Amino acid sequence: MVGVDRFKEIEIEAMTWRRYLHENPELDYRVNDTAAFVAEKLASFGINHIECGIAETGVVALIQGQLGDGPTIGLRADMDALPILEASGKPWTSKRSGQMHACGHDGHTAMLLGAAKYLAATRNFKGSVALIFQPAEEDGRGGQRMVQEGIMDRFGISQVFGMHNWPGMEVGTFGICEGSIFAALDEFDIVVKGRGGHAAAPHLTIDPVVVAAQIILGLQTLVSRNTDPTESLVISVTKLNAGQAYNIIPERAEIAGTVRTLSPILRDFAEKQIEACAENIARASGAKVEFQHRRLEPLTVNHPDQTRRATEVARALVGHSSVNPKVKPSLGSEDFAYMLEARPGACILLGNGSTAALHNPTYDFNDEALPYGIGYWVNLAEAALAP
Repeated sequence: MVGVDRFKEIEIEAMTWRRYLHENPELDYRVNDTAAFVAEKLASFGINHIECGIAETGVVALIQGQLGDGPTIGLRADMDALPILEASGKPWTSKRSGQMHACGHDGHTAMLLGAAKYLAATRNFKGSVALIFQPAEEDGRGGQRMVQEGIMDRFGISQVFGMHNWPGMEVGTFGICEGSIFAALDEFDIVVKGRGGHAAAPHLTIDPVVVAAQIILGLQTLVSRNTDPTESLVISVTKLNAGQAYNIIPERAEIAGTVRTLSPILRDFAEKQIEACAENIARASGAKVEFQHRRLEPLTVNHPDQTRRATEVARALVGHSSVNPKVKPSLGSEDFAYMLEARPGACILLGNGSTAALHNPTYDFNDEALPYGIGYWVNLAEAALAP
């Protein structure tokens, strides 16, 4: 096991990469410059097997160990930024207005590059390490596309691991849990169809605005009165559109929102009951509804054996007390879920300190976390591929 102090030698270089990436964020699949930067660095480390253009702009590189034949494990980092106007005030703030690395993918990419440099120089493992640099995690299901385009079979990946920085957790600490660590994410749209008319004669109309308001309140009881309070279900109505004039009751009202769950059973329950709630309330008022439900990200589920391996590696790196093996799952979603559906693996949380929250315009990845992330990747690879 290589101690974290060894990776502080790479910290300054990794910090330079991270800040360059922060200054030059790119969105979704349009991470062309980022992917080119990653590929150039990988080649400079002496890595010969580099494939670009997977899922449009994804990069996968393969490092062969020097201790003999063995399996291949995948280590994944995401590369894309968010459509947010940065307000961090850092010297390395985004040069692209309305785009910023507000989720730390610049740090994720830099840490995997740091691990790649070390592993390519030492190759103290059997088998191979596949370095997966993924586009479009935030909005585009880049993880799903990389799986669909066959990276697991093409590179012979038998296990896959992810990592995400976590504000509020102390730098130098890790958190992980077996089972669901990130929630499933779904979206829904409800169109309420009533009968419009003059605002002075509401009795001659079927007011879709009132019906929509009752539906919104009714949806909250699915969480507060129809779900076990020890389980996690979040239904958030985030859009409500109706009417254009003060004196006209409109024909229709539109509701939209998201559903987040940590259980497949609750996910099915929510889909059925949101529609039933909307239809029953509308029917009582003489209105009709159209309902659409889209399943986006699946549950991010950590597999037992890989979770234990990740926990052991993190504890060996930072100490037993600095790793929480039963961290509270997040109701956020993570499209690394698709890779964990394709292969056994685990996603771990890395402490980012007392920074702003993820997706906040003042957020910035904490460079002090870099050697811990690099050290985790290196030791995980060497432990999982030990002779």
